[in-house]
Amino acid sequence: MFNKDKEIEVYPSTNKLAKRGVTAVGGIIGGVALLAMSALPPVAGIIVGGAATAIGIGAVLSKDPDDKKIGKFVVAGGVLALVSKLPIPAFIAGVAGTVLSIGGLGLLGMGIWNGIKFIKGLKSRS
Repeated sequence: MFNKDKEIEVYPSTNKLAKRGVTAVGGIIGGVALLAMSALPPVAGIIVGGAATAIGIGAVLSKDPDDKKIGKFVVAGGVLALVSKLPIPAFIAGVAGTVLSIGGLGLLGMGIWNGIKFIKGLKSRS
């Protein structure tokens, strides 16, 4: 629907709706992954944290700006998983584990919220 002076968006655009859907799926998967990494036993946490850090560094070194952005988050999650499972002072490991869990819950919540907005956008288009 258009106004004489400016465009009014009644239905979300296809690109905006698709981006919201991808963000929802990414947030849910990322949140579950961070929560799973925080729940791993020490040896598995170190292995998975190291692998996530290496994969994230590879993404950061990519030429694609979107890969770099996601890579920074993967590196951060991997480092937090590593630090939370290493035999270092309990306070440091505890803080890293807490930040990892809070980040996982935040991503999960963001993914669910975007999923709800995505579904509402799909319904408004039908």
